[in-house]
This record gives sequence, C-alpha cells and structure tokens, in this order.
Amino acid sequence: MRALVQRVSRASVTVDDRLVGAIGPGLLVLLGISREDDAAAADRLADRVRALRVFDDAEGRMNEALGEREILCVSQFTLYGETRRGNRPSFAAAAPAAQAEPLYVRFCARARAQRGVFGARMAVELLNDGPVTLLLEV
Repeated sequence: MRALVQRVSRASVTVDDRLVGAIGPGLLVLLGISREDDAAAADRLADRVRALRVFDDAEGRMNEALGEREILCVSQFTLYGETRRGNRPSFAAAAPAAQAEPLYVRFCARARAQRGVFGARMAVELLNDGPVTLLLEV
C-alpha cells in the first residue's frame, strides 16, 4: 500500500461538478492499493499517516503531528503504474476494484479522513503547504 501524502493549506475533490470532500489545513492523501495488501496494511498505513510529524511546532520546526487538522483521501491506483518499459504504464500490480475499495474505505475510516468517490473521475484541487510531499509504503 502506498500513500502520497501532501501537507496542504486546503484541498478539495469534485465529481461531476459536485463537491464531495473539502478540508482546510491538513493532509491530502493519494492512496494506492496493491494486490498484496490487506486490512492490516490499511490499518498500519492509516496509523502512520495520522502520526506523521510534518507540521510546524512553536519553534517553526517540522515536529508536530496532525492533531485536530483534517485528512482528505483520494483513491489513486496509478501509484502502482509500472513505467520501466515502454511509454504506456502497466497497472498489473494495482489491486482490482473489488479488493481495493473495501481497503480504501477501511483506511479512510481508521484515518478519520474525508474521501473522494472510489473509481470515479475526480478533480482534485490543493494548495500545497511548504511544499511538503512524502511517499509512505507498508
């Protein structure tokens, strides 16, 4: 399981011109799920995301955890795109929807995250703060 985590001042996701999720300061998580992932991986990764110390403390150092800030999570199977050969990515490592969707829902519940619409074409807007962008894997 992979999470591309971005510290944001704000973020939102829209589907068919309808706002489905929006946050103020917090984390935008793009979540990729592989064929090998399971519920334990979703729980571990959600806990890691919530515990990340990527916000400025009183001294201006990146040392503070999420706290009361928000998370917006968007499913992103393309994080498992293989691009070593050719020009067209292969997504063979990405979990099929029937496996991935329950793990996405579980991750979001455990992380207490707002979410996009699984499998939908989404418009994601964000104002990256820092910028701070990290790739987490379990």
